[in-house]
Amino acid sequence: QVQLVESGGGLVQAGGSLRLSCAASGRTRNYAMGWFRQAPGKEREFVSAISWSGGSTNYADSVKGRFTISRDNAKNTVYLQMNSLKPEDTAVYYCAASKYQLPDFEYKYDYWGQGTQVTVSS
Repeated sequence: QVQLVESGGGLVQAGGSLRLSCAASGRTRNYAMGWFRQAPGKEREFVSAISWSGGSTNYADSVKGRFTISRDNAKNTVYLQMNSLKPEDTAVYYCAASKYQLPDFEYKYDYWGQGTQVTVSS
């Protein structure tokens, strides 16, 4: 079993930054980690993923160049640094764990956190 708890969400003005954290507990070894988001009235969408080693990453086109995913396996924590935030980044952000290498599909993820709200004002 893997438990995931996100934190770091909040309200920020457009152009600002936030860093999300995802603390993992349980048997997390060899799990890739991902971030998804769901805006009101929309389906949940892939944001970014990172391999177990941290050597490989993947990003949605909408966040490429603005968001950076990283992980600290010693702390069992994954981060999502979000810069140059836009109102369209407003969503609930979810952390997830997967046995696949760099999955960008929801069904490839086995464990999910409860989500953290990010609101970007214009």
